[in-house]
Amino acid sequence: MAASDDFLAPSPVFADAHTVESLIRERLSSALGGARGSFETALPTVAFVVAWSWRHDVKVAVGASVAIVLILLIVRLATRQTPRYVLTALFATAVAAFFALRSGKAEAAFLPGILLSAGYGFGSLLSVLVRWPVVGFMVAAADPLIKQDPQALTPLTSWRRDRGLVAVSQRLTMVLVLLFAVRVVIMFPLYLAGQVALLGVAKIALGWPAYLCALAVMGMILMRGKTPLASFETQA
Repeated sequence: MAASDDFLAPSPVFADAHTVESLIRERLSSALGGARGSFETALPTVAFVVAWSWRHDVKVAVGASVAIVLILLIVRLATRQTPRYVLTALFATAVAAFFALRSGKAEAAFLPGILLSAGYGFGSLLSVLVRWPVVGFMVAAADPLIKQDPQALTPLTSWRRDRGLVAVSQRLTMVLVLLFAVRVVIMFPLYLAGQVALLGVAKIALGWPAYLCALAVMGMILMRGKTPLASFETQA
């Protein structure tokens, strides 16, 4: 992810510093996906909205969305690149298509995403309340031990021994909670009003651009903080 790396990649000053913030910045930089994946995820929505605005036919809109996903998948496979993000888009498109075709309403295609954001937001908030913040697991997932042995479970929980790491992860997770809340607050009223075009614009704007804003806020938190690492062991 080119843009997120700018926000989260460790600077020379902090690269060797034993701080919670430098560790999180390094780990998140390797854990996050790429800009191309986000672009591929957004394209089916663009195709759906354009086709709907043109024909006002749910089946045509769904067909356009599915066609774009299949083309992206073929391109990925033909160039021997990972189809992970396209497969994610394919699954999301299939679910959206099911809702839209079943109800006969184009706005229903956006309901799964709204519900998913609500679920992620609730889960992220709950993780903060019980002091198992999801960002902590993202940091743990990028631990070199996990990469060497995907079945290793210790790194997934050992980060909780460091109170500083938990505290910083709590603050970063709240940024995600806010992001999910904004998505629901903006998109749910548009869904109720049946504003398909505005839903498409909102979904795209609150996807990658809003994600970058959240990363920028996280980057500011990590740049300013200098919380010392305690019992959490890093693997160089």
